[in-house]
Amino acid sequence: MASKQLRTYTREEVAKHNKEDDLWIIIDAKVYDLTRFVGMHPGGIAALTDEETAGQDATDQFFALHRFEVLMKPQYQRLVIGNIEGEEAALHPPSIGDISKVPYAEPTWLTEGYHSPYYTENHRELQRAVRKFTDEYLIPDAQAREEDGKRPDQKVFDKMAELELHAMRLGPGKHLQGRTLMGGIVKPEEFDYFHELVAMQEMVRCGARGYGDGLLGGKVIGLPPVLNFGSEELKARVVPDVLAAKKFICLAISEAHAGSDVMGLQTTAVKSEDGQEWIINGSKKWITNGTFADYFTVGCKTEDGFTVILVERGPGVETRQIKTSYSTTAGTAFITFDNVRAPVGNTLGEEGGGIFVMLSNFNHERWVMCCASARAQRGIVFLSNAFRWTSQRKAFGKPLNSLATVRAKLAAMIQRAESVQNWLENITYQMCNMSYKQQASKLAGQIALLKSYSTSCAQETARDAVQLFGGRGITKTGMGRLIEHYHRTIPFDALLGGAEDVLSDLGVRQALRSMPHDARL
Repeated sequence: MASKQLRTYTREEVAKHNKEDDLWIIIDAKVYDLTRFVGMHPGGIAALTDEETAGQDATDQFFALHRFEVLMKPQYQRLVIGNIEGEEAALHPPSIGDISKVPYAEPTWLTEGYHSPYYTENHRELQRAVRKFTDEYLIPDAQAREEDGKRPDQKVFDKMAELELHAMRLGPGKHLQGRTLMGGIVKPEEFDYFHELVAMQEMVRCGARGYGDGLLGGKVIGLPPVLNFGSEELKARVVPDVLAAKKFICLAISEAHAGSDVMGLQTTAVKSEDGQEWIINGSKKWITNGTFADYFTVGCKTEDGFTVILVERGPGVETRQIKTSYSTTAGTAFITFDNVRAPVGNTLGEEGGGIFVMLSNFNHERWVMCCASARAQRGIVFLSNAFRWTSQRKAFGKPLNSLATVRAKLAAMIQRAESVQNWLENITYQMCNMSYKQQASKLAGQIALLKSYSTSCAQETARDAVQLFGGRGITKTGMGRLIEHYHRTIPFDALLGGAEDVLSDLGVRQALRSMPHDARL
């Protein structure tokens, strides 16, 4: 169908159409005929027939109440009838893959004119490719699933498998060998933790916290114990299907009586009489992806300590949805194991050595959460919201950012976002230059401290953002919807992977272990 021919009008011509039954307005040099729409306007007729709006340039009024994306919807595009003579639109929606020009909306290494010692051109190539993928595939599905609570679209999982994003989210390692990463952009042997950081931070831009976990967050923490501690036979049977998104896995450690206190686990596993199977009984709570998982990496109390066992969904395994403050698209589950049998060959690591398996998994899990937290608080506050909002919102006759108190909040947000990202990049550089054993020894405390610091910063930023947005910041739709969502869901980052207080204490205790005996004032 041919596109609609648009006429050119003068501002004087538009001004003549200022009645309820003949109403035009101007938004960013475009002329909109609202005559048939005025009665359907969600904000009422008076907002459109006001003498400062009807027949006038309503650009400022529009952007004080609506997000740019509203103008892009087909039902509103149809209201455009022309352009203002001699004028060009000054505002443009972002294109797929764009780097934001808003100050501090991007980390320094992506900001024009700045430099970084950490990122190569290959990291930049990967960033461009994952941003394009996120804009095209993740953001549309994320916003839909966050609302309806359904599992992310299998087509998205399949596309991620095609690009090997599922494998890349597990970091460097043998599991990447022979795989074509992001269409061949990165060679498996050259993939490092900065590649993983780039991919993670780009995907977080979907702006939907529950969806982010639903996007197989359970695999990111549930599959590494299989990769690192499972038998070759077990890995050959499980890993290919999980990385192809044909099967799903989750980590089942937390219980109603044992969250950060891993030593308090009560789920039990005992050997069958013939010694060939584990018989598992107990329950797990708040398990990400548990509702749709095919495999469960389960922490159990056994005769000689704790043991981690891979359990397949089957008789005796029951999962129920837990409704939390973020979307059910995450598949958060309460799981019961009633006389569930698993082959002894599904044991991950040594019998009785489960604490080592569980704790060794925490470093990467917490580091991943730091990657997500750093990008989310930056993106929500600057790229999507606060900087632009305080520039376009007027109060007391002037923009919000003309007020010193508002600028002070923005300054604190910038300081937090920049400090978190820089500490994260420093730790990531150490990870790239340490063995797995060295990381466990030297970085457990630093990563714990970073996660605690990052999520506490995020909670302060969320609170400040709500203050800047006022009532919009606690409204699920409209201008402040991303702020409301972020403020409501930020406690997940502060709790999952270890509560802030527990991790801060862990970081200090790790440091005290390295305290020189001869150190004196």
